Amino acid sequence: MKNPIILAMLVVIFSGLASATAQSQWRGPNRDGIYSETNLLKQWPAEGPKMLWSFEELGTGQGSVVVANEKVFVTGIPDTLNSEGYLFAFDTGGKLLWKKNYGKDWTGIFPGARSTPTVAGDLIYVESGNGAVFCLNAETGESVWSIDFFKDLQADSVQFGFSESILIDGDKLYCTPGGKENNMVALNRFTGQKIWSSPAFQEKATYSSPIVFNHNGQRLLANLTSTSIIGLDANSGEMYWRVNQFQDNKIHANTPVYADGHLIVSSASRRDSSGLVSLKLSPDGKTAEIAWRNKEFINLQSGFVLKDGHVYGSAHIQPKWFCIDAKTGQTKYIAKELGGGPVIYADGLFYCYAEKDGEMALAEGTPEQFRIISKFKVPFGTAQHWAHPVIAGGKLFIRHNNALMVYNIRN
Repeated sequence: MKNPIILAMLVVIFSGLASATAQSQWRGPNRDGIYSETNLLKQWPAEGPKMLWSFEELGTGQGSVVVANEKVFVTGIPDTLNSEGYLFAFDTGGKLLWKKNYGKDWTGIFPGARSTPTVAGDLIYVESGNGAVFCLNAETGESVWSIDFFKDLQADSVQFGFSESILIDGDKLYCTPGGKENNMVALNRFTGQKIWSSPAFQEKATYSSPIVFNHNGQRLLANLTSTSIIGLDANSGEMYWRVNQFQDNKIHANTPVYADGHLIVSSASRRDSSGLVSLKLSPDGKTAEIAWRNKEFINLQSGFVLKDGHVYGSAHIQPKWFCIDAKTGQTKYIAKELGGGPVIYADGLFYCYAEKDGEMALAEGTPEQFRIISKFKVPFGTAQHWAHPVIAGGKLFIRHNNALMVYNIRN
């Protein structure tokens, strides 16, 4: 009996190690909006790059796609009357392979599936707007396990629905139920069993997704809750520090970015404790202090890119694109040629998606200027342009609520 047990343990261990590198997730490999694709077009035709395929029956949703295991995954609610959330799986050529009902999803204020799935190995993870985590088989969509934030973890409700995209690190799954007791938790990603639970600052969750990073050999976990930026020990869940961060509706929807001992966070309010902020971590990561704040940069949910010592991103809805010195927090310039919205980066250029009018733009950004090279209007979909674009396999994936459009952007 011992050999089979040892073998099973080794399978789990090595599966966990493999998943740390073989995964696809929210905002790219490092959750920072930077994609490693190369040999991409440096200019698009006037009508935009060639559309390879599209699908217009996703239902409501603002989550981005993930591409893994030669499949494209995305969530949606096809019928908001019954509120059932579905995970769709396509092959890379656009053929619908299957769609699976994973459970109830958000049909409250601004209805729609919110979470971007996370794929690790042969498993895929989805967090619903109603506050549940689902683990599914990535090949078939069959359920493996699930956990309910309210029944199992005593979470507090969130006004606009849970919008976190699950974070996987080795055999751990990190998520943020919020509330007094299980504010942030680490689960075994294979079983859903709790590894640790942290009360953190005992606040409600907000709409951001956590990051895990190595700081001078210390594994740290950072996220936002309703009025806080928090830093925890990723192994134990001990909360090391908390910095106040305000937004009028307690909406913190941007993912933090870590670089060179600093954590950069963006929210949308001009209050003294909001805007774009850089936190300097102590050498052991157990304390954090504010290095600077930039209250001009009012970015609610569009993300930003930290590249070559500068922050690039837009104002909420407004046609303002910022370049900010990451060392000082000083605004280098504000460009006004495109409406504000999500931004990602690949192969030397920025991909900017205007959330108000649905223009997709290719841009060059330097500390001296932000120049629009090409742009086109996204043709399909309804309601808000909130989903962040994705680049994978030389393709640009744009989700506009019920519609998914896939473009060839490779040379």
